[in-house]
Amino acid sequence: MTEVLLRAVGVARRFGSTHALEPTDFELHEGEVVALVGPNGAGKSTLLAILAGALEPTDGRVERRDDVRIGWVPQRPAHYGRLSARENLELFARLEGEDDPSAAATALVEQFSLPDDGRPSAELSVGNRQRLNVAISLLGGPHVLVLDEPTAALDPGQRRRLWESISGDTICFATQNLEELDRFADRVVVLQDGRVVFTGSPEEYERAEIEVFT
Repeated sequence: MTEVLLRAVGVARRFGSTHALEPTDFELHEGEVVALVGPNGAGKSTLLAILAGALEPTDGRVERRDDVRIGWVPQRPAHYGRLSARENLELFARLEGEDDPSAAATALVEQFSLPDDGRPSAELSVGNRQRLNVAISLLGGPHVLVLDEPTAALDPGQRRRLWESISGDTICFATQNLEELDRFADRVVVLQDGRVVFTGSPEEYERAEIEVFT
């Protein structure tokens, strides 16, 4: 087994009296692609946000290898709507310490086929805004990508191109697209009511016949 880059130990999250995530243990190994699946409200987004460092757990802790950098893609756009795709990329490139923010932005505009006509990102299509979200997460050379339903707004061709752009990385992603489990995931983790109820390979998941999207 490869080295553990990211580990959650007993992480839990409450919002008032609501338990969004029960105490949960999780490990992500170098080079591994893990898919989180489950119905809406199962705790997937909460766990991902905690792993990414965007949300503090109420209980438990997250451990990261000392040099690990995490690229985070939430469901909602995480960029500035008044700025163009290029301007957003250049801004975040500077924040991530890229040596040449302009060159980094140009490379990602081309890699993700983003519009480069100066339009504010708020005026872009849903698919283009989501691709911009993912492009921003790659700035700074992250070791781990944490993605919350990154392909939900994309058509089949756009989904394929996105996965081609991030293939080979260590990834934890939530999805409602069962085809992505077979094609990209090494391991499937199922959450229901804030609890992990299954973990195993895509083949084991298929044999288990767990109903998750209800």
